[in-house]
Amino acid sequence: MTRLESASEVLPAALGAAPRDLRTRLPAIDVLRGLSVLLVVTHHLNLRVPLADAPIASHLPAALTRLFGWTGYYAVIVFFVISGYLITSHSLARWGALGAVKPSAFYRMRFARIAPSLLALLAILSLLHLAGFADYAIAQTVSTLPRALLAALTFHINWLEGHHGYLPANWDVLWSLSVEETFYLLFPLVCVAVKSPRLIGALLVSLIVVGPLSRVWIEIDIWDDYAWLSCLDGMAFGCLAALFCARPEGAVLRSPKARWIGARLTGLVGLAAMIFVVWFRKEARALGLTAWGLNVSWLECGAALCLVAIHRGVGAGWSSGALGRITVPLRALGRASYEVYLTHMFVVLSAVRLAPAGFAKSGWVPLGYAGVVTVSGLIGVALSRAFSEPMNVRLRGNSPASAR
Repeated sequence: MTRLESASEVLPAALGAAPRDLRTRLPAIDVLRGLSVLLVVTHHLNLRVPLADAPIASHLPAALTRLFGWTGYYAVIVFFVISGYLITSHSLARWGALGAVKPSAFYRMRFARIAPSLLALLAILSLLHLAGFADYAIAQTVSTLPRALLAALTFHINWLEGHHGYLPANWDVLWSLSVEETFYLLFPLVCVAVKSPRLIGALLVSLIVVGPLSRVWIEIDIWDDYAWLSCLDGMAFGCLAALFCARPEGAVLRSPKARWIGARLTGLVGLAAMIFVVWFRKEARALGLTAWGLNVSWLECGAALCLVAIHRGVGAGWSSGALGRITVPLRALGRASYEVYLTHMFVVLSAVRLAPAGFAKSGWVPLGYAGVVTVSGLIGVALSRAFSEPMNVRLRGNSPASAR
């Protein structure tokens, strides 16, 4: 889950749309990313301190405990959709057309954004493995340290885990980075080679078709969810959403009032689709969506529709007034989502180690969850401000504003 440049800057300047300032943020995307990374953190904590075992669970709807306990994978899928949307929006704005993307500049920007935090994490994990810390030592039956480092640096941690078993938790989170960075590696090359917008669109649609087939037909545990083709349809949905948004608004609905209504209806439909998959899981299974791998596709489509609505102005006021004050924590998490994602397992594992006996079934569990999320967020924000962003600026050789 990488944050493309400044997390939620979207530039719909291509293909006739009115350009926006490079520094413009869409707060609703920050909120969506913040909520997603929050659910990832609570999911990983729930694996070790089950929320269903806490006394509070008897007072909550089962769907709510599932939301905070078992939605991590769905949250990562939403990140894929956002990443596809942002990478396409920025590329269109920067180069005018996907066929004009400059691979060398594209890779330089991705390296500046991703590499510093990733390399620092791998260095720390290597030292912890060599020191023999139980939560960080790689099992010999799964991989060696050099092999794990190679997989992380060449973006196939997902393949390594899918075929040999789980790595320690702090390594495991890198599976999604392998999916994203593989897409980023291929994206400019395909754009330059194909050039035709229609053919690029057809290739994206083909990924959407193959995605559920991959999730259903792969019979290897772990790999069915972690495989590139099982996840790249999320990136494709995001790319198509960005291509749609790049069209002038008047090309779809001419009346300003119709565009206003259309944006909100689009957002409501997208939000309803996401809620259905995440909240009404039994119903999704009963309809056969899960059996055919379409529950993930449904979620991806819903997230893409929400991004289209956000681009059209829905949620523009989420950074001001009373609502702005309410969403401050989620927006902060969203802006530092990459750093939070990379480091949150240190907090989760430390909290579990330090928790007193019997804590998992005590009334303090909700406070523990809140504490882990808060500390994870603070560490992520601090890392972003003190290290990731300064390194991003330095490696690009740009001013802070242009680097964002």
